[in-house]
Amino acid sequence: MNVVITIDPRDGRRRETDLRETSDLELNSAVARASVASVWLSGLARPDRAGMLDQIAASLESRRAELVATADSETGLGHARLDFELSRAIIQFRMFGEVLRDGGYVEAAIDHAAETPLGPAPDVRRMLVPLGPIAVFGASNFPFAFSVAGGDTASALAAGCPVIAKAHPSHPLTSQASGDAIAAAVREVGGPDGVLAVVHGQSAGLALVRQPAVRAAALTGSVGAARAIQAAIDERPDPIPFYGELSSVNPIVILPGAAAERGSRIAEGLFASFTGSGGQFCTKPGLAFVPSDPAGDLLVEALRAQVASAGGAVLLNERIRDAFLDGAARLERAGARVSARPDITPLAGFAAAPTLLEINLSEMSAEIADECFGPLLVVVRYHDVADLDGALAVVPPSLTGSIHVEPQDDQAVVRRLAGSLAARSGRIVFNGYPTGVRVSWAQHHGGPWPSTNSLHTSVGATSIRRFLRPLAWQDAPDWILPEELRDGFRQIPRRVDGRLEPDRP
Repeated sequence: MNVVITIDPRDGRRRETDLRETSDLELNSAVARASVASVWLSGLARPDRAGMLDQIAASLESRRAELVATADSETGLGHARLDFELSRAIIQFRMFGEVLRDGGYVEAAIDHAAETPLGPAPDVRRMLVPLGPIAVFGASNFPFAFSVAGGDTASALAAGCPVIAKAHPSHPLTSQASGDAIAAAVREVGGPDGVLAVVHGQSAGLALVRQPAVRAAALTGSVGAARAIQAAIDERPDPIPFYGELSSVNPIVILPGAAAERGSRIAEGLFASFTGSGGQFCTKPGLAFVPSDPAGDLLVEALRAQVASAGGAVLLNERIRDAFLDGAARLERAGARVSARPDITPLAGFAAAPTLLEINLSEMSAEIADECFGPLLVVVRYHDVADLDGALAVVPPSLTGSIHVEPQDDQAVVRRLAGSLAARSGRIVFNGYPTGVRVSWAQHHGGPWPSTNSLHTSVGATSIRRFLRPLAWQDAPDWILPEELRDGFRQIPRRVDGRLEPDRP
């Protein structure tokens, strides 16, 4: 078995760890334990499962200093960013505890036996039940919130599904430490070892989704990684759902009124959004449409000044750094002109210079609209808002679309732009920036392709729905039904004989 290597991206220094890539035998054992744990976890009452999630949150909190220090040594993202991200991960576990206590997520419905216009009808009762063990693939750019301790794991465990998490090679020690914290919490509440396991190595990850007991897979990552995982899934005799959140260019449209009223503030916010954490967010804005007028000129000048004075951005690994440099060069070959790029030499480790590119709307093309992951933004200058519809049609579907607007901007134009963005994204942001995804009940983080399933979200309370399936019971005796479907149960909202009944404490 190969030794797992960890690398500090700030200096490129490689270190061996005590970890080894997971063997086929070890993977089979982990999946077998998860199958056994699935019976325990799915049978755990919702309040008890919520208590387990609270215990996981407490375990992560108790190890905060160690987790943040480890993640900083492997990602170079900095203590403040990582401390905040760990808080977000902890909040996700606690939020899903509240989702479980609320209980509405099971979508309980009861139709009593009755005479109908079509004759006698049987008693039918339906709710959502756990799928079974889930494969979760950690993201390079979020060592906590989208990795072993991330939202995919939290929502799967909340659904009653054990998790086998494939550690990302950019932060293997962080992944293992996160898994240890979760496993310790599960033991505290009397759970078995198989509720969560961490595996290492690319071959183990692909073999994982071929395992018959694994019932779904989730990834936040690149299109290339997603295609490899999907190809492995396609080798199965039975298909399983694959929930991937992949690349995204996240266009921002700045209308003339907004540029005139607050151009300097927009420039400041836009700079922070596309360079924050090295521009390594799936929601990073990659295109900004700015009017070709005096207010737009001032906005772009402010952006240039900020980029020109910026320091180097540390990228997560050598592959991402090289892809960023290749992507910037590709955009320049496609016609984008360098508007600002600081002269930073030498750049240590996997650092790169933030880059601002610029084109005119008439030069817009599919090549220009392609994502470049990292601290790069293409400014597209336009003369007439009527021309934006055609330009946006060239932009690939994204997780988000944003509009900066003021009251003096034409409402008909805003409605038209919002409609265009709504058809091609999962979240529309007004007068803000797409980075910083709120963890909440109403959040939707997904969209058309490059999301592999546009019906679901990977952030927010309803992300639990990915790991559940509907099951109906017909004329079943009361004792065999889940308590949520029994006639005397009143603790969650249910639809009974077609009418929604609120919960009664």
